[in-house]
Amino acid sequence: MSIEKALWDFFYNYFWEPMFTRSGYNAVNTFVYALLFGLGVIYSYRYIIKPLKIKVDERLFWAVTPMVVFGATVRALVDGGVLPENPLILTPGIFFTAFALIVPAIVADAKLKTYPKITIAWGTILALWANYLLVTHAKNWRPYELTLIHTAISWAVVLAFYKWKPFDRLYLYPVLAHYFDIASTVVGIHFYHYHEVHWVESHLVQWFGAYIYYPWITLILVVVYYALQKLVPDEEERKFWYLAIYVLGLGPAIRDPAQMVLQV
Repeated sequence: MSIEKALWDFFYNYFWEPMFTRSGYNAVNTFVYALLFGLGVIYSYRYIIKPLKIKVDERLFWAVTPMVVFGATVRALVDGGVLPENPLILTPGIFFTAFALIVPAIVADAKLKTYPKITIAWGTILALWANYLLVTHAKNWRPYELTLIHTAISWAVVLAFYKWKPFDRLYLYPVLAHYFDIASTVVGIHFYHYHEVHWVESHLVQWFGAYIYYPWITLILVVVYYALQKLVPDEEERKFWYLAIYVLGLGPAIRDPAQMVLQV
């Protein structure tokens, strides 16, 4: 077997095929995607956000939210057969596509001193288009109702706990996003018998059931928060990591109930 053939087989088995078959993540692509994600956060902050002098605050979180909604909904529309399969709108390609769509808007906002108006408007237009397709092709809204019920309960607990200010206010955004994600995942697995595609979590679900997500993700959020306090001394850069974690939670939180609504 030639080196080229061996490399292609490796790429195909661990990266290309899982995108189209929804077979999920494996140890290899999980590691590579995590590495790319980390590098993407570091270089996006240092070479885009910082040079443009964009403050990492709640406005930036709200500015990127519509684009996350767009990307996550488009991903669900592909799974639902509403949009054709294409590497650019499958996972992880949709992350690169959304990034390529939002960066010019952020740059324009910064140069024209209109931030975050252009970014929000552009993302909202795309999100409205994607959700129009979702609504017009929806088959069953019950999964979304169950997701919102689970989300409301967990958010109430988180917000009650936050009265003691146990962490930075901006970190509340990723925490709430991930509890929204937990809700959609639990509903999908426990009520509709979806399977977990992430490598580690699939084993946890097999052993303990879907509700293991609540303590598991809570533990991860706590560990990540304190790790960032130690490893990222620059406050603005640390807040940008909060934003990245927010996106990682909000994306699946939007995508999963949309897939269930489409009865994927």
